[in-house]
Amino acid sequence: MIYLNVLLKVKDPADVSRVRELLVQQRQHSLKEPGCARFEVYHSNTDPTRFVLNERWETQADLDQHRLAHAYTQIYQPLVLPLVDREGHPCQLVE
Repeated sequence: MIYLNVLLKVKDPADVSRVRELLVQQRQHSLKEPGCARFEVYHSNTDPTRFVLNERWETQADLDQHRLAHAYTQIYQPLVLPLVDREGHPCQLVE
């Protein structure tokens, strides 16, 4: 299992609503992709410019395919990334 947490900070507060809408769309598409076990989008209660993506992918190949799919290439990469600062955190689950 591949665990990925992504921290996003919207650069311009005026873009928060737009980023939120786009992340909802990205989530809807991503959940339909093969190997996507979880794709959650969290919006901070304390800082409206902050979002957290919590993703789980069955395999690295599934994550690689995600980065070629509609959610990533048509929504996230061209529309979300220019509006945010991104910090990715591939993780291991502590059990």
